[in-house]
Amino acid sequence: MPRLRMHILYGLVIAVAATLFPAAHAAPPNIVLIMADDLGYETIGANGSAHYKTPRLDALAREGMRFTQAHSQPLCTPTRVKLMTGKYNFRNYTAFGYLNPEERTFAHALKAAGYATAIAGKWQLGHDNTLPAHFGFDEHCLWQLTYEKKDGERFANPLLERNGETLPRDPDAYGPDVVLEFVMDFVTRKKDGPFFVYFPMLLTHDPFVPTPDTAGWAGDRYAKDNAYFAEMVTYMDKKVGRLADHVSALGLAENTLFIFTADNGTSRAIASPFQGRTVQGGKGAMTDAGTHVPLIAWWPGMIAPGTVYEGLIGFEDFFPTLLEAAERPELAAGLDGRSFLPLLRGDSYAPKPWLYMHYDPRWGNRNRDRGRFARTVRHKLYADGRLIDVAQDPDERSPLAGEAITPDVAEVRAVLQGVLDDMERQGSVMSAEGAPKDE
Repeated sequence: MPRLRMHILYGLVIAVAATLFPAAHAAPPNIVLIMADDLGYETIGANGSAHYKTPRLDALAREGMRFTQAHSQPLCTPTRVKLMTGKYNFRNYTAFGYLNPEERTFAHALKAAGYATAIAGKWQLGHDNTLPAHFGFDEHCLWQLTYEKKDGERFANPLLERNGETLPRDPDAYGPDVVLEFVMDFVTRKKDGPFFVYFPMLLTHDPFVPTPDTAGWAGDRYAKDNAYFAEMVTYMDKKVGRLADHVSALGLAENTLFIFTADNGTSRAIASPFQGRTVQGGKGAMTDAGTHVPLIAWWPGMIAPGTVYEGLIGFEDFFPTLLEAAERPELAAGLDGRSFLPLLRGDSYAPKPWLYMHYDPRWGNRNRDRGRFARTVRHKLYADGRLIDVAQDPDERSPLAGEAITPDVAEVRAVLQGVLDDMERQGSVMSAEGAPKDE
């Protein structure tokens, strides 16, 4: 009995102490934002693909949260500009392969919040090796920074630049491996945190070539064949898993928000079996196949395992989400997006009623695909008046008309038309070069 009374007394002391001297507030989480290159929603096993092997992402989805309606811009640079600045393209997109140096990025904001920052992978935002630091990144390891694509590829014998220096070329090196080693080293060095890693991956963009896991890679690492795309998807998945394992091995998983997505739909050269139909890659097009991308969030101890969210998420929403996670939401004020952090925490969240897209790529023949739309999860209204039921017509071949426009659908169309009209008043217009396809 005396021992029992001692335990009770000890418990009371601890309870009183906890009241009088509350524990220090938990530190803001580390953040790892991974963005694959040219990878549509239909390529991930957790999303329903039986064709591609993505066991590590599937596991992260089971242990975390999967989103079924995340939408990017249809092409790489428009997406990167929107993601990094939290603004619709009509506010700040000026040219393909370029980010206006006057823009403020999520790295600037997270750096102001006390984060160590790094970017690794594909740059394609201006040819100057001072730009990563200018845009808020302490460290970088990048392809297409000061060099053009014609100067050297990203896969075998990669042409990469790390913190202002060009790395030696090595025919036995594989760019995605080199970049991942840089990321893991940064995470190790900054493990006392908080740190922010933006990881715009080199995979799975063309050329579709062997990976180091491909039989005979050493002998023919430069072979090109669309059939290699599936192996590149699996190798990409392996790299994501290795980084998650590294975060876990350092004891950081429960204090790290780990997000995976992609910059646009799959290459148009790739056709993928998916849930009883064939999805032709839609990269560069405003169709659902061009914008519908995977989104998985993993944060052990915070995100309820196996959570699925079926509402809309746009790439304008990432900036405010990251800054709310960093406990500095005021640093993301005045942007176009809305934080979805409450979803990750299991808090109340009002679904976004619509998404808006302004797409004016200003690059080669992609300009034929320019235009604007507003959409709900199911319906999509283009600025030329085409109304699509995406759930019934995912390839967008048959705009709704006549009796198909029920009173309920007409009400949705009126809301979406209001969004388009409001954005036009705000200045959402196409560039003068050429005529928009849907205007």
